[in-house]
Amino acid sequence: MASEQDVRAGLRRAGQEHLLRFCAELAPGARAALLAELAELEPEALREHCQRAAAASARAPGPPPDLGTRLRPLPPGCVGSAIRGDPAARRRWEDEGFRQIALNKVAVLLLAGGQGTRLGVTYPKGMYQVGLPSQKTLYQLQAERIRRVEQLAGERHGTRCTVPWYIMTSEFTLAPTAEFFKKQGFFRLDPANVVMFEQRMLPAVDFSGQAILERKDKVAMAPDGNGGLYRALEDHQILQDMARRGVEFVHVYCVDNILVRLADPLFVGFCVLQGADCGAKVVAKAYPEEPVGVVCQVDGVPQVVEYSELSPETAQLRAPDGSLLYSAGNICNHFFTRDFLHAVIREFEPSLQQHVAIKKVPFVDDAGNLVKPLKPNGIKLEKFVFDVFPFAKNFVAFEVGREEEFSPLKNSDSAARDNPVTTRRALLSQHYLWALRAGARFLDTHGTLLPAEPELSGSEDPPACCEISPLVSYSGEGLEEYLRDREVKAPLILDEALAQVLRPQDS
Repeated sequence: MASEQDVRAGLRRAGQEHLLRFCAELAPGARAALLAELAELEPEALREHCQRAAAASARAPGPPPDLGTRLRPLPPGCVGSAIRGDPAARRRWEDEGFRQIALNKVAVLLLAGGQGTRLGVTYPKGMYQVGLPSQKTLYQLQAERIRRVEQLAGERHGTRCTVPWYIMTSEFTLAPTAEFFKKQGFFRLDPANVVMFEQRMLPAVDFSGQAILERKDKVAMAPDGNGGLYRALEDHQILQDMARRGVEFVHVYCVDNILVRLADPLFVGFCVLQGADCGAKVVAKAYPEEPVGVVCQVDGVPQVVEYSELSPETAQLRAPDGSLLYSAGNICNHFFTRDFLHAVIREFEPSLQQHVAIKKVPFVDDAGNLVKPLKPNGIKLEKFVFDVFPFAKNFVAFEVGREEEFSPLKNSDSAARDNPVTTRRALLSQHYLWALRAGARFLDTHGTLLPAEPELSGSEDPPACCEISPLVSYSGEGLEEYLRDREVKAPLILDEALAQVLRPQDS
């Protein structure tokens, strides 16, 4: 372990020696922990990080300039759709996706390094229950979708197959996530196929370029953004692990989307048949001012443009069919080939843009007292996973229905949107409609037939509570076997056990 003298010399070169100002009064254990943390910060990199953060904070405030004429929509030839177009093409895409899964060439990678601060919890967001009748967490729903897609691919191709699950955590989420998975028996997945790894942490910096102490013995650190994925892949030799398993295609997604379809055969198959090295799922923007990034072209290359970079006039531009010209909303749901990820790590990662987040960062003052600031006092620099899009040789986008595939959990119930109520409603509404399409007729608790409502507003709960286990249906398939022409009493929880009861005797 590095000595205090060595650590102090490195901090002096970085201009950050103040981080040791309480070192002499710390107990031996706390002093050793602080020195170990500081020893991992390479002095030159720390100096550059703090200078970069200070320079970012000094830039003129206000929105970035509108990109105007530099913008173009994505060319139609590189955009596919799950909700419009040729059904035969969609069948080809799905068949190809299942074929690649059956060949063990597809992995999923979960971005789960963030804390649930806005949600108001102190544990990883994937452990959250939104209040489903089954009380399943986000992690359990995702694990069961992996098991189901493995089953579907295996049945189609007469084989056993595996979709490895890579989970990028952070200093905050690794230990509780690992403990939770172990306690849950890895949701009946093989632990050897669940690979957790940790992204890097970066110091928070005040506006003068000084790294912040959050305690006398602890630097204020934050994950380096979901774009920290690329360094983390290198740090933990994840691509080498993928190569050993034969993985060629990686589906990357964010933990908070309750409707996410892991290793989606339709998306994977579309990307593979298009020869894409990089792809993104998108949903149509709900309205011009919706605060979501837009996937489009800037200076002829694919990019995600933040909503703040679109002027109101640009955001409201319409295509000839009346739809928004810039409507491809980014949902943090991506396809990469392993070769593309390798190229990013080898060539492009150092040039990725660093984004500035101005935050309220708790700190200790010169007297050693903890201060929780009332207004922003610090800067966190982070990279975004989608900032590699411009480096793709063949980028594609794939449009999906919002009501089928996108409902993020970001806020507590005190917020108006993207909260536990809206995510729970989205899942239960989806499952209710799946059941109706399969031929189910719902009865209320008194046995009275409920009117079928195939169109839901999205702002109210469905007429009947229906939850369908991912182990029974991945995306609404196969439910006719259990529900056609059946009268079922709400609430309906269609899990594996009930599916066995409802299965026709001659099947």
